[in-house]
Amino acid sequence: MTQKWLWHIALVVLALSLAACTAPKNTPTPTTLTVTDALGREVQLPAPPQHIVITGRANFMLTDVVYLFPDAPQRIMALTKSTQQAAAFAQLLDADVPNKVRFVSDSPAEEIAAAQPDLVVLKSYMRESVGTTLEQLGIPVLYLDLETPEQYKRDLAVLGQALGHPERATELWAYYQGILDRVAQGVAGLAETQKPRVLLLQYTSSGDGVAFKVPPASWIQTTLVTLAGGQPVWREAAQGGGWAVVNPEQIAAWNPDQIYVINYTGPASEVVAKLRDDPQWKELSAVQRGQLYPFPGDFFSWDQPDTRWGLGLLWLAQHIQPERFADVDMQAEVYRFYTELYGLERAVIDAKIWPLVQR
Repeated sequence: MTQKWLWHIALVVLALSLAACTAPKNTPTPTTLTVTDALGREVQLPAPPQHIVITGRANFMLTDVVYLFPDAPQRIMALTKSTQQAAAFAQLLDADVPNKVRFVSDSPAEEIAAAQPDLVVLKSYMRESVGTTLEQLGIPVLYLDLETPEQYKRDLAVLGQALGHPERATELWAYYQGILDRVAQGVAGLAETQKPRVLLLQYTSSGDGVAFKVPPASWIQTTLVTLAGGQPVWREAAQGGGWAVVNPEQIAAWNPDQIYVINYTGPASEVVAKLRDDPQWKELSAVQRGQLYPFPGDFFSWDQPDTRWGLGLLWLAQHIQPERFADVDMQAEVYRFYTELYGLERAVIDAKIWPLVQR
């Protein structure tokens, strides 16, 4: 072989070697994450979102859930103005909350999109008013229900998948499932005659006077009473889609064994104290037997489909079936809820939460 050919071969080998050294290494192709939300929609995310907006009506319930997951303070870029109580609680979890509140519950889609989020979290019933426009603008929207225990299980799993923390979603549901199992075991074998007739009322006050309302049969308030071993006396009269006003005559006709009063705008205990002195209410069997109770809460009432519904179920079970749930320690349960689910220190709970607890 001539020297010329030897040099030619050497140059080819050198060129191939240099090409091998300089060729870009194979990099994994980003995979799109597909999540099925509460409306059965497939939501595609290029990666776990890092710029999350929580908005729309009932946004505090969504905020409370998202903050259950790791890195939420770093990933939530914008929140929606809610009640002062909601803002105070969120600030316990994220000191930067005052700088993140950018929207109101009915902010237009274009204003939300201008924040350039990589995910917007909404209640499912907000799709028609704002969600569809966000979708058309190319903004990923995740719709959640979070209205019943079954929906909580599903929606926690959806969030866990979307945020890249499915294991945390499993841990969270284990907490709620443990409460459900504990209560189910406690009421097992109860005859219908052993279940007190229960009335749960929301108190409202306005310029038009005072009103009492009952929740729909399908809502979590009715479910909690049933799970806790009570008979909701209003079930048949509340087949609509929202809180229904009931008059004093209807309350007297039901004449329940127990009455629980909810107040979303102030201490329920103050309402109950007035009712106990009311001549008309003194005629009710529940009042005469000392079975008129304010529903407990802290930043929020525990009857709602907020993260605190497990506390509400335990408290109800303890009052509806006291002999079967005598071992429930609500103080221990409150500490457990805030330490295990939100990672708050006991000193913070003592200083910021216990003074608010109505029990």
